[in-house]
Amino acid sequence: MKNTLVIIPTYNEKDNVASMIEAVMSLGEKFDLLIIDDGSPDGTAQIVKDHQSKFQDRIHMIEREGKLGLGTAYIRGFEWALEKTYIKICEMDCDFSHSPSDLPRLCEAVDQGADVAVGSRYVDGGGVYNWPKRRILLSRGASLYAGLVTGIPVKDTTAGFVCYSRNFLEKLNFEKIVFKGYAFQIQMKYAAYLLGFKIVEVPIFFKDREEGVSKMSGNIITEAIFGILKLRFDSSKEDYARSK
Repeated sequence: MKNTLVIIPTYNEKDNVASMIEAVMSLGEKFDLLIIDDGSPDGTAQIVKDHQSKFQDRIHMIEREGKLGLGTAYIRGFEWALEKTYIKICEMDCDFSHSPSDLPRLCEAVDQGADVAVGSRYVDGGGVYNWPKRRILLSRGASLYAGLVTGIPVKDTTAGFVCYSRNFLEKLNFEKIVFKGYAFQIQMKYAAYLLGFKIVEVPIFFKDREEGVSKMSGNIITEAIFGILKLRFDSSKEDYARSK
């Protein structure tokens, strides 16, 4: 089996994607990279293609037409990773808000028995750089709200820097994972919690993007607020278990 796959969805990330590819590739041959690009009009996909010949068999790309959402991108990536027999599957942003140098620590947590290793801003040793107070309050409030409603024993429920074990993803019913933004990240953790998988938080520092434009929108926030209630009252352990 291959070792670790890092999945990065992109939309208009030409200012970041080349540097991100180089950073992940510098971690060594245990790490492969899958870029899922949603038809970026700025040429992001071509930059990825230009790097594929340099790192043969380690950089992969799926091109999709139009903005189909973060959640659907990751689900497509998870399916691809399982087909290719990766042992650990990571998700992260392309804008360097998540540091590639933290990937080995997330993977180590899975190697030591975690099924979901969450890069957490809100545990001891973690934190946030260069975020306005309003964004910090919104993020921490959303995580607190999600934890109170769902019971997930995670302080950073909206975190998007995560390493999953193959064992967890093989047993997860992807069709039940329906959200696209923050709510997607919460739902993945909720599914792991309901199914009894081990979740561990690994402290990281989150830095606001320096290049490109944030993908945050009012629709994403609304989905998270109401989606969490739907998770709590309209889903069960049986819903998330993949049929054998």
